[in-house]
Amino acid sequence: MGSKNKLKRFRENETFSNVIQPTRKELLQGFSLKGNWHNHFKNNNPIILELGCGKGEYTISLARKNPTTNYIGIDLKGARFWRGAKTALEENLTNVVFIRTQIELIDFLFDKNEISEIWITFPDPQIKYTRTKHRLTNPEFLKKYHHIIKPKGSIHLKTDSEFMHGYTLGLLKGENHEIDYAHHNIYNNPHAPIEATSTQTFYENQYLEKGKPITYIKFRLRY
Repeated sequence: MGSKNKLKRFRENETFSNVIQPTRKELLQGFSLKGNWHNHFKNNNPIILELGCGKGEYTISLARKNPTTNYIGIDLKGARFWRGAKTALEENLTNVVFIRTQIELIDFLFDKNEISEIWITFPDPQIKYTRTKHRLTNPEFLKKYHHIIKPKGSIHLKTDSEFMHGYTLGLLKGENHEIDYAHHNIYNNPHAPIEATSTQTFYENQYLEKGKPITYIKFRLRY
């Protein structure tokens, strides 16, 4: 994507009613929407997050299928989720919001038990040992998720990375969290949950066309 196109998308994002771009300072000093997201959506419906939402395809697809659930896609790259935000406005999907921020600030965005469910879709596996702190399922991130998610709320990890799948599975077992489902090739498993196979991103379709297996874990945190 050219720099002119990026700038155009950044400018458009600023005009979109469903895009929120808080500064780090705003979050650290007390974000006004923290604990008040139901007021923003003007209903008390469950709130589901997609972390590292990219173009927002997963968020949009889930929002279309479940109009009585609110969805929030989070990513630092606003030029990417511009597409999802624009689609949501074009289709009048009032149950969708996109936030441009770093995922490590998630506990400044949401209050305790404010979130019903979390989807982590195709995150960077950060394979190098020095990058462990950036893996979205490392122990520090899990503690942040535990703070904002409702008791027994489900977390979903869907990835094409066997490394990320194995790392997360080992960590969850080691910390004695509750694993509801785990498989290293969900499209080759007749018992795979429909919620994991019914929505596919552009890149996921590319992986499948190349015969690359898609892994999936559904789990709940216990501390």
